[in-house]
Amino acid sequence: MSRTRWSWNTRGVWIAGVALAIMLLLTLYAVLQGAGGGAKQEAAAKGGASPSPSVSGTASLAPSYAQPEGWTEPDRWSALPRGKRTDGQGSPIGFPRSAEGAVAMMAAANTSRVEGEHGIVDEQLRTYYAYMGADDQSDEIAEQVELAGIEADKKLAREMGVPAGQPLPAGAYLRNTVVGYQIIEKSHSEVSAWLLISQVQKSGEMSPEKGSYLRTLVGAQWMDGDWKMTADATIRAQEATRGQGEPEMAAPGDEAFDTAGWTAIREAS
Repeated sequence: MSRTRWSWNTRGVWIAGVALAIMLLLTLYAVLQGAGGGAKQEAAAKGGASPSPSVSGTASLAPSYAQPEGWTEPDRWSALPRGKRTDGQGSPIGFPRSAEGAVAMMAAANTSRVEGEHGIVDEQLRTYYAYMGADDQSDEIAEQVELAGIEADKKLAREMGVPAGQPLPAGAYLRNTVVGYQIIEKSHSEVSAWLLISQVQKSGEMSPEKGSYLRTLVGAQWMDGDWKMTADATIRAQEATRGQGEPEMAAPGDEAFDTAGWTAIREAS
């Protein structure tokens, strides 16, 4: 298992890091990497932490992982609620004000599909506008996200063997699906959780599908009638998990999935 760490010093760079993680790990939503700047770094320093803390909620990639032969039903299951409506880009929004509603939003934000002419930059911007808090959005940050997404598309095109800017080959795709979660802290207005993401990539109709797992730490706040991912909530999640081990990545049905404390996700109710 490999591990990649980032340290971001401003909210703008923190958001751009979402797209940068795509380039580094070929995942669409290694969401909310990094640590906040300014007053938050000063507060961390006063508390004895490094003034530029590394990410406790890193996006980590595991080697390809096949379903174990001795598959068993996971101990913990959850049917997460659906969003009440969709936005103009088709993203589900309007999740209920509950811990499961917050996790459902996180799962929606980290579920993606890239194929044909629909690229990483399209998915990145869709998610950015649908699921990031208003305080973490600006024209400047959106431009950074878009530019980083374009670079990620170029990298994916090279891996798929097509010129940059061209559609992916027939049968080629990159998909992320959230398959498990662990709630860290929850309240009526804020929820943080680890997400376990299954990532699969296929370079064409005759190519084998490659799979891996990713875990990431996400913090969300209740804002204007819905759950949104925010820098502030994620920084608090990082602080809450500082010094703790990251949960082991394992496929649902593997004994390690249960011992690591994951809750499996069923189809939304």
